[in-house]
Amino acid sequence: MTTQTIFYTIIWLTIFEFLLTKYLWHLNTLNWSEKLPKELKWIYDEEKYQKSQKYEKVKYKFSILSSTFSFLIILLVLIFWWFGILDDAIRVYSDNEIILSLLFFWIVMLLQTIISLPFSYYSTFVVEEKFWFNKMTKKLFFTDTIKSLVLWAVIWWILLSAIVWSYTKFTDNFWLIAWWIITAFTVFFMMFYSTLIVPLFNKQTPLEKWELRDAIENFSKKIWFELDNIFVIDWSKRSSKANAYFSGLGSKKRIVLFDTLIKDLTTEELVAVLAHEIWHYKKKHTLQMLVFWTIQTWFMLYVFSLALKMPEFSLALWWEKGSFYLWAIAFSIIFTPISMILWILSNMLSRKNEYEADRFAWENYEAKELSWALIKLSRNNLSNLRPHKAYEFFYYSHPTVLKRLKALKNIK
Repeated sequence: MTTQTIFYTIIWLTIFEFLLTKYLWHLNTLNWSEKLPKELKWIYDEEKYQKSQKYEKVKYKFSILSSTFSFLIILLVLIFWWFGILDDAIRVYSDNEIILSLLFFWIVMLLQTIISLPFSYYSTFVVEEKFWFNKMTKKLFFTDTIKSLVLWAVIWWILLSAIVWSYTKFTDNFWLIAWWIITAFTVFFMMFYSTLIVPLFNKQTPLEKWELRDAIENFSKKIWFELDNIFVIDWSKRSSKANAYFSGLGSKKRIVLFDTLIKDLTTEELVAVLAHEIWHYKKKHTLQMLVFWTIQTWFMLYVFSLALKMPEFSLALWWEKGSFYLWAIAFSIIFTPISMILWILSNMLSRKNEYEADRFAWENYEAKELSWALIKLSRNNLSNLRPHKAYEFFYYSHPTVLKRLKALKNIK
C-alpha cells in the first residue's frame, strides 16, 4: 500500500467507526417507550420507568455531543498532520526513541485530559447529579483527575519504556518480547489492583463479623470455597450506584462489596450476588478472559510487527520521518475492524459466563434472592432493560437483566 492509500484508509476508518457507533446508538432509541412496557411491569412502576427513560435520553444527548466533539478533534489532528507536527517539536529535545515516545504520549494524554475534562465535569455534576447518582464533591473530582493522570503517566512510562526498548534492541522479535512484558504487567495488576491502586482512591475495610459476614462464610464453607478476604469499599462518597467484584488471583483473591450494595440489598440477596461472583472464580472465567485477551494481544502485536516493516504506515501521519509512536497510532486505526470483531467475541463469551454464574447461584443458593437483587439494582441504577438487539450484541458484556430474570425463571 502507498502512503496516500494508508492515509485515506485511516481517515475513512475513523469516520466509519464514528458513524457505526452513532447508528447503533440511534437504533437503541427506537426501543424507548412513553408507556411502561408489559414485560417490565414486574420490575418498574410507571414513575420509576419514566425516570429511567429520561435518564437514557439525557445520557444519549450528552454522549452525542461529547463523542462528536472528540471525533472532530481527532479528524482535525489527522487531516492537518498535528501528530507529525508534535513529533517534529519534541525532536528538538532528544533523539532517543524511548524518551521521544514517553514525551509524545504524555503530551497527547495531557491534552486529551484537558479536552475531556469539561465533559467529564458536566457528566458528573449535571447529568448524574440531576438523577441523584452523584455524591462526589468538586474537590474529590479534581483530586481524582490529578491522581489518575499521574498514576497512568507512571504506568505508561514504565510499560512504554519497556516496549520501546524491546523494539530498539530486538527489532525482528520485539513483538514477542513486548507480548511477554504486557502479559506480565496485566497479571501483576490483576493480582494487586485492589491492594495497590484502589487505596489511592477509596478506602477498603474488612467486612465486620456480623450477620452478613457469617452468611457469606457459611455459604463459602457449604460449597468448599475458601474466602477470607471480604472487603467493603466506600463507594458512596462518589456515587449511589452499587456493585460487587472479585479481584486478585490465588491467595490474593478478595471479594469487594460497595457500601451502597450493602445498603440496598438484604443479607440473602447479597449472598446470592456473591454466589454468582464466586462461580466466576471457581470456573476460572477471569482466567479465561485473560487468556482470550493475551491471545488477542499476541495476534495484534504480531500484525503490528509486520506493519513496522512498512514505513508507509508511519509516513501516513507525517511525511518527513517515521517514528515508533506514529506507526503505533496509524496501525491502531487500521486495525479497527479486527478490534471490533474481537470486542464482539469477547462480549459474547462474557455473556455466556454470566448465564452460567446465574445458574450456579440458583442451584446452590436461591434464584428468588438473585432475581430480587437484579431487580433492585436495575431500579436503583435506572437501567435500560430493553436495548436494541444490535446495540446489545455490540456493546453489552452482560445479558440484559430482563433476559437474566427470564433465564432464572426457566431453570429447571
